[in-house]
Amino acid sequence: MSRYLAGRDIPAIGQAPRALEPVLGAVLSGVNRLPPRWADRIYAASGVSEALPPTRLGEVDSDRLASWVVDHYPRRRYPVVFIGSSNGALVHLAAALGAPWLPQTLLIPVRRRGVDRDDPQAEMECGRAPAARLLAANPDLVLHHMHDPNQDRLMIAGMSYFRVKWRRLPDAYRRFLRDHLESGGVVVSVECGLSWPVTRLGPRHVFQFGALGGASAAEYHAGGPRVADLLRRYGAERSTWRPPEPDEQAPEAEWGFEPELLVDLDEAAKQHRFSLRRMKFDHPEQLSPLVADQYRAWYAQRGLPTGRLLVESFLLLEPWWTLRTGSVPFWMAFNTEGSHRALRDYLDTRTFDEIRLMLFSHGTESIGLMGIEGWQELVARAQQRGMLLGVDRRAFPRDFAGLVRAHRELSEVRPCWELPTPHRLAEVEPSLWERIG
Repeated sequence: MSRYLAGRDIPAIGQAPRALEPVLGAVLSGVNRLPPRWADRIYAASGVSEALPPTRLGEVDSDRLASWVVDHYPRRRYPVVFIGSSNGALVHLAAALGAPWLPQTLLIPVRRRGVDRDDPQAEMECGRAPAARLLAANPDLVLHHMHDPNQDRLMIAGMSYFRVKWRRLPDAYRRFLRDHLESGGVVVSVECGLSWPVTRLGPRHVFQFGALGGASAAEYHAGGPRVADLLRRYGAERSTWRPPEPDEQAPEAEWGFEPELLVDLDEAAKQHRFSLRRMKFDHPEQLSPLVADQYRAWYAQRGLPTGRLLVESFLLLEPWWTLRTGSVPFWMAFNTEGSHRALRDYLDTRTFDEIRLMLFSHGTESIGLMGIEGWQELVARAQQRGMLLGVDRRAFPRDFAGLVRAHRELSEVRPCWELPTPHRLAEVEPSLWERIG
């Protein structure tokens, strides 16, 4: 989002300069050709290299994290600022409005050893001490220790996922609103109501086993044929998981909104005299068809073609090239059967001349993964041209080069148009707000 507002695209998902993109693509293509067990180890090692040692959790400063977020954005006045849940479709709405998005949730990966990834009870106990250090130093954070041996199977081999949510408006966010929101501007709270069963470990600490994706909460906690098959395929010495008993529902770790933040947002709105508007929805992908249709309407108003669809997956997002190529963005939360169904339902009632689809590879033959054939079936619905962008069909879901190739292939799409001037919030279709909240 910050790169778009600075007039830049995102080669290599922001991890390398454009000049190194061909080299990085070639290296990752080589990883694709390795035996799966070696490719898996390299993928897992890349994640662990970014994780914090557990002894350093007490050094984490939540306001420094918030300052790191706002420091990405160009220093100018904005008519709108979004704050809250992570959402790819929301990124495209914000881009069209020229508006920053300040996340409520951040991921802090934490190194750990000696824990079987299929033993959620041991994972929970291992996280208690580092969690206590983190929370003692940051009273404005809520910690969701998330553990998903289905979709995150490779990454959690050597690290824990600590997702933190601000329950208070951090000072850096408050300063950003004071200094960079236009007089009479609007702050939109982005509130995904998705919840998940959790085990309460403290007033600001929960353990979440499983996550939104291909397996249901019931399968994570009670097992079933698909769980047994996954564990068998990966050589686990068990046929089900035995997680701690959940005792409440909480905002889902990755996507859900912590409503306590609204107290400070309301107070800041009164203090700094801005309007506060709430955008509420039940599921991350609920925004996707609404934002896609909004883009289509805006293109029609500008006299541009409306028949080019770009389907994005998880963190594979490109707001700059979306608008340059006049593409209608449809964002999927992941690469699962549920995301496939959401896109299929959208295409059941709309036609497009061109359909391009990017697929995030997470390296695991996980429960609920939709295979390449299913995605090819959907892009084949294009009236003229349908394709998978940057996808190595033989390597997916271990197609690590796809993280680089998708951007390169999208940047070659023609024709292109100049970036439009930002739309006004008043131009967002009333039906979108009415249908969301």
